[in-house]
Amino acid sequence: MPGRFDGRTAIVTGASRGIGLAIAQRLVSDGARVVLTARKTDALEQAVAELGGPEHAIFVAGHADDPDHRAETVTAAVETFGSLDLLVNNTGINPTYGPLMGLDLSAARKMVEVNCLSAIAWIQQAHRAWMGEHGGAVVNVASVGGLRPAPGIAMYGATKAMLIHLTQELAVELGPSIRVNAVAPAVVKTKFATALYEGREDEVAATYPLKRLGVPDDVGSVVAFLLSDDAAWMTGQALVIDGGLLLAGGV
Repeated sequence: MPGRFDGRTAIVTGASRGIGLAIAQRLVSDGARVVLTARKTDALEQAVAELGGPEHAIFVAGHADDPDHRAETVTAAVETFGSLDLLVNNTGINPTYGPLMGLDLSAARKMVEVNCLSAIAWIQQAHRAWMGEHGGAVVNVASVGGLRPAPGIAMYGATKAMLIHLTQELAVELGPSIRVNAVAPAVVKTKFATALYEGREDEVAATYPLKRLGVPDDVGSVVAFLLSDDAAWMTGQALVIDGGLLLAGGV
C-alpha cells in the first residue's frame, strides 16, 4: 500500500538481513523512512543501498542490548527524519540447542537480556524521545515457540513467551496513544533458522498444512499491517504466521 506510512519514521532492529530487512523493505515501499540497526556495518551499508539510499533509510551499527547504541539510534531517527512513529523489535538470539538440563545458564541470561529486556528498553527510549508525546505503534517479533513447547529450543521459546506477555502488558500500559502488538512466526527461511530445516526442507515443510516454510516477506507484510492504521483497533495481539503449523499440532 504505497503511501500509507508517508511522513512516518521507523526503527527496525536486527534489520541487515532476513526478517528484519524484509520488514524494512515493506515499510519503505509503503512510504516510511527507516533506521536500521544490527551489529555489522558492511551488511547494514548493503541493506541501506537496497532500500534506496539515505533518502529512505539510514543505519546505526551496534548491539541491541547496549544502552548507548539505543540512545544513538533513537536520536538519529528524530534528528534525521523528524520523528519516531514506528518501532519493530526484531533482534533475537538463540545460542543454545538441547534439553534444559544441559542449558548454559550464562547463555540463558544473555537470551533474556537480548530477546526480552532490550525490547522493553527500546520502547522506553522511543517513548521518552517521541512516542510518549506523539503516539506510535510497536511490533515485537516473537515465535510460535513462545506458544507451544519446542524441544531443543526451549529457552528460546521461553524468552519469546515472555516477549508475548510483555507485549500484552505494554499494550495495557501505553494505550490509547501507543499500540503494541507482536507476531509469532514458525520456521522462516533465513540464515538464523537454517539449523531447523537445512538438508530436510521438504520433510519439514510437509508438516505444515500450506506445505511450505515461510519466507521473510510473509512476516514483513503482517508487521506492516500491524503498524498501519488498518490495525488501528488492535493492540496486545500476537498474530501467528505459521502456514497452519499449530493447527496441525506442531511447533
